[in-house]
Amino acid sequence: MLIQRGGLKVVAGLGVSGVSVVQFLLEKGYRVAVTDSRAVPPGHDQIPPDVETHFGAFNQALLLRAEEIILSPGLSPNTPEIHAAAQQGIPVIGDIQLLRRATDLPIIAITGSNAKSTVTTLVDEMLQQAGKQVAVGGNLGRPALDLLKDQPELIVLELSSFQLETTSNLHAHVAVVLNMSEDHLDRHGNMMNYHQAKHRIFQGVKHVVYNRDDSLTRPFVPDATPMKSFGLNAPDMNQYGVLTDLDGTIWLARGRERLIKSADLYIQGTHNVANALACLAIGEFIGIAKESMLATLKQFKGLAHRCEYVTTKANIRYYNDSKGTNIGASIAAILGLGQAIQHQQGQVVLILGGQGKGQDFKLLRQAIEQYVRTVVLIGQDATLIAAAIEGCADIQYAETLQHAVTACQAATEANDVVLLSPACASFDMFKGYEDRGQQFVACVEKL
Repeated sequence: MLIQRGGLKVVAGLGVSGVSVVQFLLEKGYRVAVTDSRAVPPGHDQIPPDVETHFGAFNQALLLRAEEIILSPGLSPNTPEIHAAAQQGIPVIGDIQLLRRATDLPIIAITGSNAKSTVTTLVDEMLQQAGKQVAVGGNLGRPALDLLKDQPELIVLELSSFQLETTSNLHAHVAVVLNMSEDHLDRHGNMMNYHQAKHRIFQGVKHVVYNRDDSLTRPFVPDATPMKSFGLNAPDMNQYGVLTDLDGTIWLARGRERLIKSADLYIQGTHNVANALACLAIGEFIGIAKESMLATLKQFKGLAHRCEYVTTKANIRYYNDSKGTNIGASIAAILGLGQAIQHQQGQVVLILGGQGKGQDFKLLRQAIEQYVRTVVLIGQDATLIAAAIEGCADIQYAETLQHAVTACQAATEANDVVLLSPACASFDMFKGYEDRGQQFVACVEKL
């Protein structure tokens, strides 16, 4: 029988991560209680009957009895009941903080407005092919605390700004902010707060990787901290970037050393070149052999719903970037595909729209003016987006995704591509971005 120790740990918010926190704390012998604003929260049936639970509203009295509150990343620390407890000096943390306390294993920590999942998955594959015992999770896949069950050599975490809000002094072995663009401003309030949340990943970091094309990714850390940069230009010595031959061949490079041709990657587009360079920099700090990393790069085919090639219909290629849920992601997809087809005089026919999350859609104007022929708008914030991009391209509206796909097909000309990259959340019309992407693929197949 476990000896109960310490004060009461209150888990606020269930779901997959909340259940994993409850199970972890019980295994460690802590007294645990749970509260959730939902009457029937997901995972409620996995909580042991002897654990105190309060569902249907956050129980303020329970929260004020807590020694510590472990908050679901889906809940803002500014939720009134949580904020009231914090004002009384009760610590509010997340499962990532619990993981850091529980292990001294090296952590590879990856965040950014876009490309987190692609880079996390590619780093995982590099490590596995190099023969490392690695566990991967966090914002992607498995809850962070479940990773300890694998008894890994090291842990790779994809981290959202929501998770980082409640994480302090992660002491990551390697940490990277891949890029920064407006996202989740409905939660964070402004870009400064969002930036500060992301940069908590660097607290106590041992090695830093940053994007020299995006000044918002470079951290303020002690000068002695080893750092590597990546970018889509010629790199300085020991840094990662791009070299272009006189015949136009583009190479991923480390300093003056040409490593692999961009044409040899399955993942296409300049944004994916940047992702691959970030992985090479991370891998070098971990100690993966260069030859092993390059072999993995040649085999990696990318992730579903992330600028994923669907099919070709009537000589027009269709791409599913439903994971493009913010402006930065959609700009990267537009630029990546637009640059790839501009020498053929092709343009992008783009599906945009959904729940805009308070973003400034005027930031899309330059990419649309440069590479987009027609924009077909769907969803809740369609008229808001239309006002922001007026005059940049032909604009059409569609009531359904099938209607949008049909309108795109009619708008295409020779060598064009059709791209679903909504720059918005999906919950106004779909169950999630996966559902939106799957429906897009089904609509394309019907053409």
